[in-house]
Amino acid sequence: MRWESWSQFWAMGGYAVYVWGSMGVTAGLILIEVLQARWAHRQTLTQLQTEYAVAQLPVEDLM
Repeated sequence: MRWESWSQFWAMGGYAVYVWGSMGVTAGLILIEVLQARWAHRQTLTQLQTEYAVAQLPVEDLM
């Protein structure tokens, strides 16, 4: 496809809603995936730190 102006490019030959909408949804899903991965990473680190702290306690303190 060849566009004569930027407005024609953004209009995408009449399919702009579908093209830019799908681009927006994809970008949003990628952002959600990144945020979810960061949250899971932090949660795992916290859990490991807690388990390590419990493992360092003397046996008498655990009973």
